[in-house]
Amino acid sequence: MSSRHMLSQNTSKKRKFVADGIFYAELNEFLTRELAEDNYSGVEVRVTPARTEIIIRATRTKNVLGEKAQRIRELTAVVQKRFGFPEGTVELYAERVNNRALCAVAQAESLRYKLMMGLAVRRACYGVLRFIMESTAKGVEIIVSGKLRAQRAKAMKFVDGYMIKTGQPSNVFVDKAVRHVKLRQGVLGIKVSIMLDSDPSGITGPKQTLPDVVRVLEPKEEETVVTGALPGRAPVALTEAPSEDQQ
Repeated sequence: MSSRHMLSQNTSKKRKFVADGIFYAELNEFLTRELAEDNYSGVEVRVTPARTEIIIRATRTKNVLGEKAQRIRELTAVVQKRFGFPEGTVELYAERVNNRALCAVAQAESLRYKLMMGLAVRRACYGVLRFIMESTAKGVEIIVSGKLRAQRAKAMKFVDGYMIKTGQPSNVFVDKAVRHVKLRQGVLGIKVSIMLDSDPSGITGPKQTLPDVVRVLEPKEEETVVTGALPGRAPVALTEAPSEDQQ
């Protein structure tokens, strides 16, 4: 029996949450290194009584699966051996990212590769910024810090659109990613934040709306009320009394 499986049975809830967090962090770091060229965009772990399902999100799912699903089987074997899962209790799946432009991890990796290829920082950042804003994002912020040109380190910030920084909506509507680029002059840090717009279908953004959004409803049309007529008289139509301005 694996150490992780025994930990989930014989320990307190606090230890279990810590162990799950460490497992997720190690798994995410391993997949980030292994699948960096395939635009790896995150991982989701679903634990059921029978088995553990690990869903890998990437933009190039064919490369993640490999020829005849060979690569995904190799990744499954490595994860099973590293974390001590019993035979047949862990399965890896690949899921395609719906919109690559609205995924902060994918855009951070894209910017990282552009900088590694020797593209100028300003040109690379503005290219990524424009690509994101053309894909229905509400706002973007890109920060690149380190030894950019001279020996002294500095930070460059590129901002466009609307971006919230505080409160619960910043956790729901803002997708963030941090990456590091190892260049000859030193290490550069990349931070990409994308503000998503609300989407009732939940495909391109959260289903809920921002708490400060005000919806103005259209006024209802005036209804004419007809009273009952007395014998021998025509019915009378009642409308609203005129306002003081009309008088």
